[in-house]
Amino acid sequence: MAEKNTLNAYSLDQYQVGKTNKVVKTLIYIGLVIWAMIDLFPIYWMFTFSLKSNEEVYGMNVMGLPRDWLWSNYQRAMTTGNMPRYFLNSIIVTVAAILISLIAALMATYAITRIIWKGSQLTYSFFMLGITIPIHASIVPIFITLSKAHMLNSYWSLIVPYSAFSLSMAILICTGFMNDIPKDLDEAAKIDGCGLWQTFGMIIVPLMKPALATISIYTFLQCWNELMFANVFISKNALKTLPVGIQALSGQHTTDWGPIGAALVIATFPTLLTYIFMSKNIQESFIAGAVKG
Repeated sequence: MAEKNTLNAYSLDQYQVGKTNKVVKTLIYIGLVIWAMIDLFPIYWMFTFSLKSNEEVYGMNVMGLPRDWLWSNYQRAMTTGNMPRYFLNSIIVTVAAILISLIAALMATYAITRIIWKGSQLTYSFFMLGITIPIHASIVPIFITLSKAHMLNSYWSLIVPYSAFSLSMAILICTGFMNDIPKDLDEAAKIDGCGLWQTFGMIIVPLMKPALATISIYTFLQCWNELMFANVFISKNALKTLPVGIQALSGQHTTDWGPIGAALVIATFPTLLTYIFMSKNIQESFIAGAVKG
């Protein structure tokens, strides 16, 4: 009888624990749903904002769905605002900055970590100083340098600073990954007749794919939405990037906010696609880069 009472008490305790766990899980799920709604609300607001008239934007219907779905705002943003050209300029600048950062970071890291020479650690420390410099704090010296080099109002006036300010973090990430690659591979490749460049290109670079993904994502996010450099270094309308082009859509006295909202959706679209289709890769690359770096 005592054993039966003990079993009943144990079962009751297990039931209460299970019930408590279900309540806790339910509360957690509710909290996560609320948090997700808060995070997704700006996207919802931006999309509905892009389909409204000024009357709805200014107070008639700020939060709700558009009463009249003005898809013409997208047409106006693409034609009046010259958005295709701005979009192309952003792609050119961002892709070029990513490629230069990848190549420069891989070569610099290989020289620092795999080749024995006297100033390797000093050079690495010099590169790491770039992380401590705010990108917009150097806008005046960069402007003077670009002006003397006759590089203002060109793609290079953005590609060079973007690549330079991405380089320090790229080298930091590459160093963590490359240090984990056994140096025995270099020696084995040398025995097999591979030269320095062959070892670098055929052995090291293929093993650095997670680092390359991390650097590409980091550089993309840094360059795609950058406004200050693009606004100061570029004055030609044909060379403006998306952030500057969207800013130019606002009028001096009155502003039609619908096309601006449409332009914002167009500018945000590549980033959203990147997160939708590469969310798992993005998380893994950033976690790997944080742990190894």
